[in-house]
Amino acid sequence: MGVFVLGSINLDAVARVDDLPRPGETVAGISLELFPGGKGANQAVAAARMGAATRLMGAVGKEDSGPTLKAKLAGYGVQVSDVAELPSIPTGQAHVWVSSSGENMIVVTSGANATLTPQHVAATPLEGQRVLLCQLETPAPAIEALFRAGAAKGALRILNAAPALPQGAALFPLTDILILNQTELATYGRLGHEPTRLEEISRVSRKLMSRPDQTVIVTLGKAGVAAIRRDEAFLVEGRKVKAVDTTGAGDCFCGALAAGLSAGIELREAIEHANAAAALSVQKPGAAPSMPSRREVEQFLAG
Repeated sequence: MGVFVLGSINLDAVARVDDLPRPGETVAGISLELFPGGKGANQAVAAARMGAATRLMGAVGKEDSGPTLKAKLAGYGVQVSDVAELPSIPTGQAHVWVSSSGENMIVVTSGANATLTPQHVAATPLEGQRVLLCQLETPAPAIEALFRAGAAKGALRILNAAPALPQGAALFPLTDILILNQTELATYGRLGHEPTRLEEISRVSRKLMSRPDQTVIVTLGKAGVAAIRRDEAFLVEGRKVKAVDTTGAGDCFCGALAAGLSAGIELREAIEHANAAAALSVQKPGAAPSMPSRREVEQFLAG
């Protein structure tokens, strides 16, 4: 039983700067590094590093960095046979700026990620996949096809509705667990501010539900994680760590949570493990390279 991720695969170009530039401003970069990235790839690596048998479905360019990225993902333990290599289409890219305080700004160009279709999903066997995990850096029709197919197979469907896009809300009724950050919750809930108190977070989250069996999980950065069901809401507090690079922390949480749930761990415990994994990930640079192993997470929780 494993985790099946449908998602984006990017080449991340990460430039470090003292302070993030303002519009029209040029700043000197301290360093530039290239990493495998994309929300789908990051979450697949996080799930694999946490011990889940993880398959990734996506697309990369054939003539550029695509084959190298695919090989790197395989090196992290991700099964990549469902990743297509496309001629004449570029691999997706993310240009990431990270300040000395750990804050980031990101511009993503989708490239090959935009080519995934319901037909690709229909041709993919899903037997034995306990958890399906998607984000919104790939086309919504492909995600819809996967979730509809997964419902017939009895798989748990997790949607990380990031980035916040209008078409994302149409997928909520097909989702069993919806994961958002505060900014995304404010966008989908049509608020003029980011909610911080559990009472308001719960109220807004429940408005996004369309079935009594759904769960909404809201990541709150340093404050931790809120989980909301129809009849309960609870907070798992954040862990105090020194952030080096917050890029990929949300992806780490999503992948680690999917791994825990695929192993049959109860929701609150799975959230605690994923919360710890995300706290470990921000202490290292890069997204995929910073994902911790299950052993590292268990040692961190024990300490």
